[in-house]
Amino acid sequence: MKQSIWILLWCVLVEVPALAQAKASDELGALVNRVDAQYAQIRDFQADFVQETRIQGFDTPVRSSGRVYLKKPGRLRWDYLDPSVEHIYVHEDQVAMYVPAHNQVLKGSLTMMVSTKAPLRLLQGIGKLAEHFTPQPTGDGEKGEGGLPLVTLIPKPVAGAPPSSLVKIVVEVQPRTYMIQVLALHENNGNVSIFQFSGFKVNKGLDDAVLILNPPEGVVIVEDFLPKS
Repeated sequence: MKQSIWILLWCVLVEVPALAQAKASDELGALVNRVDAQYAQIRDFQADFVQETRIQGFDTPVRSSGRVYLKKPGRLRWDYLDPSVEHIYVHEDQVAMYVPAHNQVLKGSLTMMVSTKAPLRLLQGIGKLAEHFTPQPTGDGEKGEGGLPLVTLIPKPVAGAPPSSLVKIVVEVQPRTYMIQVLALHENNGNVSIFQFSGFKVNKGLDDAVLILNPPEGVVIVEDFLPKS
């Protein structure tokens, strides 16, 4: 009798967590597929963002805000508007960073760019998350404010790129739209950059001119000068 009880107890202790883990994995996969499906239907979008960067060893986070624009195929613009102005233009793997106060444009490769400057690679690869990242559960099945599981994305190595400082991205999905509402970029030095998105405008026919850099006359262009991961 005792042996039967112990066998039953062992089955419960081993199989129930395994079943729960399998269920969580299925839910996570389904959620990632829903997000990919949602973004696959998007031709263009724009949204406001607020960024908070928590730097290891400092008590006060650094805050900034701005707006992001994306248009398929392969064009993205990331504008920091407060507290300082900086415009980042992406076309496929090419990046141009324009800082009006410095009167210069820095150009380089997205593959080689500092990973946590902005979540540009994630946004470029949106709609194909499983192709660029390995999805994992977050903690013990942590959920976002809307009730959906938080998704941890582990970046896959990029051929020809140096090792990245980016360890993982934790994503919170809006349950009504399946748009990414919050994402947190975790670096190997302990720094964390959190981005909150709002004011989405989807498939409004975004003009190409918004996503193409036309710097004023006299601006200095510096090639292959972007900081690397």
